Amino acid sequence: MDLRLGIDTGGTYTDAVLVGDQQNIISSSKSLTTCHDLTLGIGHALAGFPEDSLRNIRLVALSTTLSTNSVVEGRGAPVCVLLPGYRQQQVEKSGLLDIIENKLVISLAGGHDAVGVECEALDEDLARQLIIKYKDSVSAFAVSSMFGVRNPEHELRLRDLIGELTDRPVTCGHELASGLDAPRRALTVALNARMVPIIHELIRSMQKIMQDKRIEAPLMMVKGDGSLINVETALKQPVGTVLSGPAASVIGASALSGAGNAIIVDMGGTTTDIAIVKDGQPELGFDGVRIGDWHPMVEAVRVFSLGLGGDSEVGFSGKTGIEIGPRRVVPMSLLGHQHPEILAQLEQQLLTSPNPRNNRFALRLEHNEVMLGRLNETEIKAWDLLADNPVELQWVVETDREIARALARMQRMGLVIFSGFTPTDAAHVLGYSDHWNTYAAELSARVWARQMRHVYGLGRWREGDAKTPSQDVFKRVISSISQALIDAGLNQHGQLDDVNAQRLSRLLSALIIKPKNKQGGERRSKALFQLNFASDHPLIAVGAPAATWYPQAAELLNIELVLPPNAGVANAFGAVMGSVVQRAHVIITQPKNGLFLLYGKSAPRKFSDLQKAVASAEDIALKEATALATAAGAEMIETSLTRADNHVEHDIDGDLFLETCVTASATGRPACA
Repeated sequence: MDLRLGIDTGGTYTDAVLVGDQQNIISSSKSLTTCHDLTLGIGHALAGFPEDSLRNIRLVALSTTLSTNSVVEGRGAPVCVLLPGYRQQQVEKSGLLDIIENKLVISLAGGHDAVGVECEALDEDLARQLIIKYKDSVSAFAVSSMFGVRNPEHELRLRDLIGELTDRPVTCGHELASGLDAPRRALTVALNARMVPIIHELIRSMQKIMQDKRIEAPLMMVKGDGSLINVETALKQPVGTVLSGPAASVIGASALSGAGNAIIVDMGGTTTDIAIVKDGQPELGFDGVRIGDWHPMVEAVRVFSLGLGGDSEVGFSGKTGIEIGPRRVVPMSLLGHQHPEILAQLEQQLLTSPNPRNNRFALRLEHNEVMLGRLNETEIKAWDLLADNPVELQWVVETDREIARALARMQRMGLVIFSGFTPTDAAHVLGYSDHWNTYAAELSARVWARQMRHVYGLGRWREGDAKTPSQDVFKRVISSISQALIDAGLNQHGQLDDVNAQRLSRLLSALIIKPKNKQGGERRSKALFQLNFASDHPLIAVGAPAATWYPQAAELLNIELVLPPNAGVANAFGAVMGSVVQRAHVIITQPKNGLFLLYGKSAPRKFSDLQKAVASAEDIALKEATALATAAGAEMIETSLTRADNHVEHDIDGDLFLETCVTASATGRPACA
């Protein structure tokens, strides 16, 4: 039997499925993700399959939430961003300064105007100096020129210059987006560059495992729109995989449930991802998607992704009391499962005065050579300290404060991860989960409750009580999930900005969520105005913790819940269900009567006749989309064209053409071995 292997590498678990000719799951396997060495987690997942079955694999498809997690948590490799023609106001609006060192976000002389005419010569001398200065301290370069989508000349010159002076990868804005929003395009290209090392390490790890297991088949990755690309294309444009895992989950959940219209929700260790399915197909967002607080310009399944998962840190907020996420930590139940020696240290924490470092152990997370090369002497000592086992943060503070400060810096860099009390631990205490160390979860809950009470003044839990604080955390998670589903509904068509959506969401929640009386029944409301949520869309819940959290959330919202078979590996199943789809966009504008400008991947072309401009645009778009699909690993390619015109009604000139976007789509099946 010819088989396809689907792999999904998430922040907590790596899932694997073998899929047969009839689109059926032959076998599935699950293993803990090992971020410091991804080959270990992938290898353990494949160890669950018979060796002889691996020889029948004809295609391997890979999806991941690692890139999504890095965006939500604000992590990523160090990059240098070069911005010809950008003003400081645009740089600040982009959000780049929130995720990248200020000195590495650089505006240069250069850029073009809205019709592609050079505004100022590119300052190549300064660019050369900066590239040489930072090439050894960054993992990649990102380039976005003002109106680079109208004329990419300056972006292409900087790309060539970076290639001459370094061996670092470089990404250009015009390669990723066709929209004119300069700040968002700059953010998108920077996020792309930050993800290059993450995707490179994942692909390298998968290739090594395939070599070790003698799997001779094409390796492909899932894009954010659910389609497949070969790994060579993924390495050039990793931002296209930013919603790889959520897209695979949506496709897998749709196939497993058979639902036509539904709300798909996937809760993992770091994020909760929500998408709407209409007529069996997920909605696509061509103007960018929302990932945590960010809106990169990527074509993807329209997913509402937020930092709420089983491994989310449960902490304190002065506004809301208990705060969950977005930072991911190692659950204490998992840490106790892997390192039972920490149980004695937790018991000791219950005998000492509570402090903000309770439940805190430090572990290695990622192995980024560029970032490790930038560590100072103290940070190297801290890194070496974590070589074998987790280290209690309170002990480090009492022993060597400089090492403690170094660990904190390395945690912000993404090299180190801390442990903490999480929703997963609360579920273990309450008996909803038992796959890791329940005693560690109970100790952690008691330590956390003392910390909240005595350090932050939160809660009145009885001393030594683990269940009541865990119940409060559990309720907060259910409430957050329900709120997120309502938020996703409001954000479905992007008609509201974030602030207005949040305000309206709070108002609607009070009308939608049905309060319960003391006996658990629905409390009768005297309100004249009531609402129902998604009455004709069942909630399809997938992911490892789906059965733990979503029955109560669905009950709270009074909607139908479906937990499909194999829900825990829906993402890995969805990874092998996609086709190769590539799109090319060509824009035509009319800056003045009788002049039409065509914008592709080169300097603008001038036309005096609109139909000739459109015919040329269609030809360019079809050739580019076909070439992209072929390069991405497609065979038996079919193409299609769409055109979106923008007209206005002018008082004198009547119907006035402003702009058209010609889009070519090339679709093919992935070439199998």
